[in-house]
Amino acid sequence: MSGEPGPFAVLLDLVLPRPCPGCGGPEPWCPGCAATLSSRARSVALPGLTLDGAADLHLPPVMALARYAGPVRAAIIAGKERGRRDLPARLGCSVGTAMFRLRRIDLIPPEVWIVPAPSRRSAARARGGDPVRAMAESAASTLAGRGVTAGVAPCLYTAGRARDSVGLDASGRAANLAGRIRLRTAGRPPPGVPVVLLDDVITTGATVVASLRTLSVTGIEVKAVVALASAAPWRSVR
Repeated sequence: MSGEPGPFAVLLDLVLPRPCPGCGGPEPWCPGCAATLSSRARSVALPGLTLDGAADLHLPPVMALARYAGPVRAAIIAGKERGRRDLPARLGCSVGTAMFRLRRIDLIPPEVWIVPAPSRRSAARARGGDPVRAMAESAASTLAGRGVTAGVAPCLYTAGRARDSVGLDASGRAANLAGRIRLRTAGRPPPGVPVVLLDDVITTGATVVASLRTLSVTGIEVKAVVALASAAPWRSVR
């Protein structure tokens, strides 16, 4: 998927103008609000309960482009819950730019395979698509446009009756996802290639840990976790 809106999306914007979710301006995602997504991703400090639950796992660097607040939060919510299906691809362009920078400092592989964090199938159907996958495809397209070999491996899905995680704490989110994130063989990355796990928002990190656990037991190495935004605080650098 290209990070740029297609002809139909451009025509739709002319017929049904889509205001910027961050400031309400006339552009679908204005430069000022887009600038709140830094190309320099920062390390996220996961909660202690989440880290305790991941004690048996190799935990790669976990990074995010912005805090889950202001225009970024508004854009994520609009893309997931309010029918703005154009926004995940726009946001994915910033993710791709950040990944390009991380690649240059060896924090992600030279060949970038992106695994989107899984969404509940019912939620994806209700939203008319999976926003994290759309964001991953846009990020890969942005990287490819810079000459980087990149692809998307949509190999994770949520099985069973996982409930909406809104309102759950770290332990509740972990219990909600326990054993429910599965691997889809058809979407696996090439054998032996390390991947980058992508999510839209890191809240407690429960989805990240459950995804890492599934990928680990199937022999897929995760080089880094990148999220668009984090509700968890930044990790202190000493």
